[in-house]
Amino acid sequence: MDTDQTDHPIADARANLSELLSAVRLLRRGYYLTSRSKRVAALLPVDIGELVDQAGGPGRAAQILRDYLAEAPPAS
Repeated sequence: MDTDQTDHPIADARANLSELLSAVRLLRRGYYLTSRSKRVAALLPVDIGELVDQAGGPGRAAQILRDYLAEAPPAS
């Protein structure tokens, strides 16, 4: 399994779950699980998941990030 690639079909991810989870934990990478080439879920480091929970869940965390990005100066 190519851990440099960010998108992984669910069937491939299932067959290589240990490898993906090791990459998430050790390399601090995030991966998207896909179904018919559409992203349907993500594997993320646990501290990011915990921050999402602290923010009030995925919807609230997404809104906080949207608001932040709308106010942030453009990256140089």
